[in-house]
Amino acid sequence: MVKDSIDGFSSLPDSKFYDDDGRPKRTGTVWTTSSHIVTAVVGSGVLSLAWAIAQMGWVVGPVALIIFSSITWYTSLLLAECYRLGDPISGKRNYSFMDAVQNILGTTSAKICGIVQYSSLYGAAIGYTIAGAISMMAITRTNCLHSSGGKNPCPIDGNPYMIGFGVSQIFLSQIPDFPQTWWLSIVAAIMSFTYSFIGLFLGIAKISENGTIKGSLTGVTIRTVTKIEKVWGIFQSFGCIAFAYSFSQILIEIQDTIKKPTI
Repeated sequence: MVKDSIDGFSSLPDSKFYDDDGRPKRTGTVWTTSSHIVTAVVGSGVLSLAWAIAQMGWVVGPVALIIFSSITWYTSLLLAECYRLGDPISGKRNYSFMDAVQNILGTTSAKICGIVQYSSLYGAAIGYTIAGAISMMAITRTNCLHSSGGKNPCPIDGNPYMIGFGVSQIFLSQIPDFPQTWWLSIVAAIMSFTYSFIGLFLGIAKISENGTIKGSLTGVTIRTVTKIEKVWGIFQSFGCIAFAYSFSQILIEIQDTIKKPTI
């Protein structure tokens, strides 16, 4: 049996292994898609949000969170509409963000947006490498301090950890069909919730120990740091918050894992 051509697709044989465009059949569900989204949103960037709020204060910090989350929500709605051209059910699929830009806006826009997207992904990769190295350094230093009873300052060189993390990423990226490994996002989602709850409970424990919630409306005061350090701290805080909301740039790729609805 042969399907009729739909919106420019060539006629393809029916198969339980392939979609109507000849690509391997998508098998994503609500649960796997949710795992991908949680993994992307609740990434390591969430661990720096407490520090960012402390730098900017209880007024600017939450406002910045709302602004960046609103931008992510709005761009996600727009991108979700770009997944298929024409008909939302049977229109031609865009398999990635770059495919959508190419097919909707043209080649020139695709080149410009490609530079922006890959720069963003490059920056995110650097951010994850640094965050991973800092986390491993913190574990090593904590073990060192406990073993020495606090007598050894335990200086840690971060270069080996960053290099090791980078090498491991290069190795893992060579695994065939690695992006289609659905259980990986489920494991990552569990890890995301785990370290988020660890951070939450540590904060609660610290509040119980101090007997009060510290911080201020304006963040770190000039008396504590210099004006230059205050300015750079605020800029870095905005960067941390933006880094924590990096979901929309991979939304179409996640959407392309969802199996076609039955109509």
